[in-house]
Amino acid sequence: MSAGSCPQGSLRNDYTNSISECNIAEDHAGSNNLMGTINTIISVVLGVLGILAVAYIIYGGFMLTTATGDPAKIKKARETIMYGVIGLVVALLAFAIVNFVLTSVFSGSAANGGAAANNS
Repeated sequence: MSAGSCPQGSLRNDYTNSISECNIAEDHAGSNNLMGTINTIISVVLGVLGILAVAYIIYGGFMLTTATGDPAKIKKARETIMYGVIGLVVALLAFAIVNFVLTSVFSGSAANGGAAANNS
């Protein structure tokens, strides 16, 4: 029988679609910790970017409030708010994309959509 994608020396008697199904000793410095570390770092960075974007929006609101009817100041304040909203949307999309990619890469799922074949 085939061992699928198991590393050398960790063969199973049936076909496996996932590295997690192989008979190997758990490596605590392996992909799960790597995924957790990468996910934590990216979450913190994107969280800080999100906070900065919200602060930028608040700053734009303050600029708009203190514009005192000056069209140039109002225009600049609206642009500041718009760029803050764009930054917030980009940060949220980046967070979603990164989480999707990390989950897909480190889940050990096969190319068949993650469905595990049981050919025993």
